[in-house]
Amino acid sequence: MKLGITVLRVVVGAFFVGHGLQKLKGWFGGGGIEGTGQMFESLGLRPGKVHASAAGLAEAGGGAMLVTGLLTPVGASMITGTMTVAIHKVHAKNGPWAANQGYEYNAVLMASVFAIAAAGPGPLSLDHLLGTEKSGDLIALAQLAAGVLGAAATIELGRRAPETPAATEGATEHTQVPEPASA
Repeated sequence: MKLGITVLRVVVGAFFVGHGLQKLKGWFGGGGIEGTGQMFESLGLRPGKVHASAAGLAEAGGGAMLVTGLLTPVGASMITGTMTVAIHKVHAKNGPWAANQGYEYNAVLMASVFAIAAAGPGPLSLDHLLGTEKSGDLIALAQLAAGVLGAAATIELGRRAPETPAATEGATEHTQVPEPASA
């Protein structure tokens, strides 16, 4: 189990670091702040660049926390939050299956970080080394609740913010804005 949790934590975390860098830097085929911000703006997450930055930081930071096993429940909560927003804003309307752009992938990632939070990061982690390791069902439920509540606040704040004129200037119905890989 120790090796299994470590592998799960590192693989999921590393891919989230990549997802965050797609948003923040445009690396790995991502849209960067500009492209992701425009896409977020079109989803009603305004201002788009602020939400793109927050999502990128949550994914890259949460992923790094998972990879290193440092503040693992916090990292898991950050991932849960971004996946909750992605499900709500992009995937829920398409049903569950990833083949139809549904929320299957996002739900599996949320279940993975839930399992990591429940089991704990394991002995090959900074949390273990520093003596700050927290785990268990209540920790997993708390990270889930924090992520979902953070996502709900993000969605509501984005909804209430006025549309950013700069995000719509020059946009046409033919403008292609890349969808973030984790959304």
